[in-house]
Amino acid sequence: MEYISKSRLKPKLLEYLRRVEETREPLIITSHNKPVLKIEPITTAMKVSDVFGSYWGKTPVPDDVMEPETGEWGDV
Repeated sequence: MEYISKSRLKPKLLEYLRRVEETREPLIITSHNKPVLKIEPITTAMKVSDVFGSYWGKTPVPDDVMEPETGEWGDV
């Protein structure tokens, strides 16, 4: 994560914005040596198929998922 003062950022704003886009690393803007802003790329959410795609069809699903499965727990 890079830190830069507002005064250094102003003349080269587009250069820094492009750098954040390319590297995907956030940029912290400081004022009087204190962090005041954070510029970071927007991340897109992953699709369910991207996360669980390799498990598709490998997990058994009962016919009626809403029916209780009391048999496997015994008498509780």
